[in-house]
Formats: sequence, C-alpha cells, structure tokens
Amino acid sequence: MSDAIDLRPTLLLPDWPAPANVRAFVTTRETGPSQNDFAAFNPATHVGDNADHVALCRRLMQKEIGDDRPLLWLNQTHGARVQQEYQSTPPEADAAVANSSEYACVVLTADCLPVLLCNRQGTQVAVAHAGWRGLAGGVLEDTVAAMNCDPSDILVWLGPAISNAQFEVGPEVYGAFVAVHPETADAFDHSPYRLGHYMADLYRLARFRLEELGIHHISGGHFCTACESRFYSYRRDNGNTGR
Repeated sequence: MSDAIDLRPTLLLPDWPAPANVRAFVTTRETGPSQNDFAAFNPATHVGDNADHVALCRRLMQKEIGDDRPLLWLNQTHGARVQQEYQSTPPEADAAVANSSEYACVVLTADCLPVLLCNRQGTQVAVAHAGWRGLAGGVLEDTVAAMNCDPSDILVWLGPAISNAQFEVGPEVYGAFVAVHPETADAFDHSPYRLGHYMADLYRLARFRLEELGIHHISGGHFCTACESRFYSYRRDNGNTGR
C-alpha cells in the first residue's frame, strides 16, 4: 500500500461561491487501497474494512489538505449534536463547526446528505451529516445556531445523497416531517412499489429547513449516491459498503 496514491483526479469539488480561503472536497470510491465491498477509498473505521487500508485512506486525506492541521472525525449517531472544538477521540456528533484554521471538519456518508456551510468571509465553516433522522431532529438548525453568524450571510452546498427516485420510506418518516411542517408534504411522492410508503426527497427537505432559517444561497443537490457508482450507497449495496 502506498501513500503515493493521487486522490486529486477523483475528488468531487463543490461548485459554490465560497471565499478563496475555504477549501472543501468530497472523496469518491474511484481509487484507493480498500477492496471488495469497500473498494476503493473507505476512511470509515466502523464498517469492518481492513484497518491498514482505512488508515492509509485517512493519511491520504490528510496529505490532500496539505498541512498539519488535524481532521476532526465524528462518531456519527444520526442525531443533531454539533461539535465545536477539536478532540482527538471522535466525539458523538453529526455536525462540526470551526471558526479558525486549527482543524478540518469531516463527515462520512453513504446515502445521507452531507451539508457544507460557510460564511461569506470564510471565518466560519461547518459540515453536517443529514439523513432523515438528523433533518427531522434539527441538525441543520443546530449547526447554523452554532455558527453564530447572520443566516443571510451563510453559503451552503448540498453534497451527494440518495435521490427521491431511490429513497423509499415508511409513513413514520413522512409523519416526522409533515406533522411539524405540513408544507413539506411536497417533498414526498407516493411510492409506486408499496402502498402507504413514500419516495422522500432529502434535498428538498434540507432546502426547506435552510430557507426557514433565512439561508437562500444554496448550491448543489443534484446527485444520487444510489445511481452513481463513484459513491458509496447503503441502500444500493444492502449495507455492505464503505463511507
């Protein structure tokens, strides 16, 4: 295994108007040391991949950042807790905020929605892991609150997530949103596969939550992890996948 692997050709770079001092990227599974279900670039420690392969993936990410600032890894729980300071032991949280260049924020996803945020000055950055539970539980609201800046000054990019055409959910998911915000019913279509089920649009649900907060500069939101082989997908691969 070699640290000489070049990630740059395979990285997804957000198309958003972030200031020059803010750098963000999404890794894909197109190159790396991981094999079989985890091929090829899996930095997640909790999915059963070879520990040496995972460690190499993390070193390659550190190398891509290009300096000695550490990565803030999280023990994600599908909740709404926001981590606001660096810890070497991953804290239980589903979002992270930084107001200095002391560390870089990271989340891991495989169908859930990664949400990147920064202010126009580049003095505040954040990232959130937003599956349906996190969205319903207020992870975006709590992340924006932790940024402690004017919401109208925040820029957002919605990264790769499962599309509504692939994301069938039960009535409990529909109810978790519509009972609180009836207007979010527009983010659900009736499932053509099972009576009483729905096809949920994570992107529309996230946009609704962000716009309710006063954030209107929202980019991205046109991917499908279950359809595009360069991304990991929990649904497509029946849970046997990396992050």
